[in-house]
Amino acid sequence: MAIAKAERLMNLALCLLGTRRPLSKRELRDSIEAYVEAFGPGNGSAGSDDSFNRMFERDKDDLRELGLVIETVESLEGEVGYMARRDSNRLPPITLDAEEAAALGLAAKVWQQARLAGAASGALQKLRAAGLPEDVDPYGSHGALEPRIPVHEAAFEPLMLACRDRRPVVFDYRKATAAHPEQRHVEPWALECWRGHWYLAGWDRDRGAERVFRLSRITGKVRSRGGRYTAPVPDVVTVRETVASWAGEIADRSARIRLRSDAGYPLRAKATSVRELGDGWDELEIPYGHGLDAWLVEFGPDVVVLEPAELRADVVDRLRAVAKG
Repeated sequence: MAIAKAERLMNLALCLLGTRRPLSKRELRDSIEAYVEAFGPGNGSAGSDDSFNRMFERDKDDLRELGLVIETVESLEGEVGYMARRDSNRLPPITLDAEEAAALGLAAKVWQQARLAGAASGALQKLRAAGLPEDVDPYGSHGALEPRIPVHEAAFEPLMLACRDRRPVVFDYRKATAAHPEQRHVEPWALECWRGHWYLAGWDRDRGAERVFRLSRITGKVRSRGGRYTAPVPDVVTVRETVASWAGEIADRSARIRLRSDAGYPLRAKATSVRELGDGWDELEIPYGHGLDAWLVEFGPDVVVLEPAELRADVVDRLRAVAKG
């Protein structure tokens, strides 16, 4: 019977933690029973060597995902060895009170719809092993609200990693007023969710200025580029404030619109007055600032702009651009 993967990983971890010098792949293959049973001793056939190498790389990645710090060391002869120093894998005592554990649990729940869910769950399991109180349930219910951040855009994960690693990226982006996307070269700074949509703030190399991009308008794949950033990253990236200023939040006028009675609840929340018109329509007065036309377009046929005339014209132009695209 083949040795279970958990036992194989445990034996590999013990070998790496117990050695005082780096061990080569061949030495690890000959020392761990599961590898000998599956592939035989080192210097076997090319096929068995390739299969062992693939399994070893997967096992090494799994151990690192579990939190083991594995060092790769190259000897003077050019041979690569591996070891896990005990001082690098020793955690200090971790003490969390109930409120701190609850905050961690809520943070993990937030990412349930993203690929980060597995990492968040694994992080809490590691905290359990490191001393998280057993009587605290970080996944327990702490209120009637279930915090979640929707992440449906394929661009989210590569952009998140690019922001973390400070890597320039290239992607195709379609503006709301454009029929076709165009390529953008961006140094990503930060991501933020606002009104259920994700936005990226960064330095647009082509325009030589800060820009904010809505992830749902990114088409195709996000591609990483080498090299360093050419513009300094601000200490505080105000994505929300920047997006708000472009979405009519900073308003100095008012606009009148017609809205279907069973639609546009975000618009109703911003309205300064609402009047029933009958026949399934209401009339709203809402704050009008730069970018309100882009927001109104999102509600499609449920919204009709009454005044001012320039706002109505901007909305019509945007709808025509969408129809052409």
